[in-house]
Amino acid sequence: MTQPGATSMRLSTRLIAWQKVNGRHGLPWQGSRDPYRIWLSEVMLQQTQVVTVLPYFRRFVERFPNVRTLAAAPIDAVMSTWSGLGYYSRARHLHRCAQEIVARHGGRFPRSAEVLAQLPGIGRSTAAAIAAFAWGVRAPILDGNVKRVLTRHFGIEGYPGDAATERHLWQIAESELPDMEIEAYTQGLMDLGSAICTPRTPGCAQCPLRASCVASRDGRTAQLPTPRAPRARPLREAAVALIRDAEGAVLFERRPPSGIWGGLLSAPEFDGALSDVALAVAVEERFGLRVVAEGRSEPMRHEFTHYTFVMHPRWLRSAGAAAAHDDAGVLWYRTEDLADAPLPAPIRRLVLGDRGPK
Repeated sequence: MTQPGATSMRLSTRLIAWQKVNGRHGLPWQGSRDPYRIWLSEVMLQQTQVVTVLPYFRRFVERFPNVRTLAAAPIDAVMSTWSGLGYYSRARHLHRCAQEIVARHGGRFPRSAEVLAQLPGIGRSTAAAIAAFAWGVRAPILDGNVKRVLTRHFGIEGYPGDAATERHLWQIAESELPDMEIEAYTQGLMDLGSAICTPRTPGCAQCPLRASCVASRDGRTAQLPTPRAPRARPLREAAVALIRDAEGAVLFERRPPSGIWGGLLSAPEFDGALSDVALAVAVEERFGLRVVAEGRSEPMRHEFTHYTFVMHPRWLRSAGAAAAHDDAGVLWYRTEDLADAPLPAPIRRLVLGDRGPK
């Protein structure tokens, strides 16, 4: 195994030189020291590729151009603008973080990576990236891409999510920091993991660190990082009730603030293979609505991190026109108002056939 620190300057020097020529430079959050845009991009890029993030980032900044406008916005507006990007806890944390920055820090982002890491939804690696790009602070990052780069380069065994392996990787990340040009080095690590040292078929021939990479030398890029031990993936199935009133408005429920699709509006779900009659009874028991079945759509499969969700859409019609709001977290939306509704992307597709922001 290559020893941490043994190629410290050579590694960082090669990576910085590579990033200046081959790295990403034209992204909408680059070329600025604005910590708000940097923070937003870093949160959006957690578990999400750049090409997916770009339209959401532009739309988000147009609607909430700074931390004060985000802090003052209703949570439904934030969730609606985020809708389709997934991992919705990120949006809730963004909103809470913006409010805390305004309330506790006068609307200014703390310059310390340690203080930034204490804010909602940021954490140590994201805090280091914000501090490096906004103020040139010398601090290590360790996101998923960087874990893969370091694991392969130094031949680190063990699943990177395990506590002991992660501690080891943090030590390496700290030891490899350059004394200067932390911005190019940090961006270089991100770019290398995203474009070259990819999970499958990495481009080792184009890698600036190939000469000292253990995994490349030993032909072990397919084995490193060590994968998580396999676990059975649960399957959940539910009838999704798409209830329309006489005027075509659709009923939605407010989901709990935490958990899957937390804080969003969604169509009511009923576990089990219910018949049309049983589903109508269940809807009446939950909402006090009498409904009749109108038809079914094809099942929709959606993959969450820890389980597979198979939705069985069932269209139902209630008699009369419904009230616009309900104190129990039930809301009726007309079709023309759904564009701004904070809906999960699969539910939006069911109702509107919408495929996200253009």
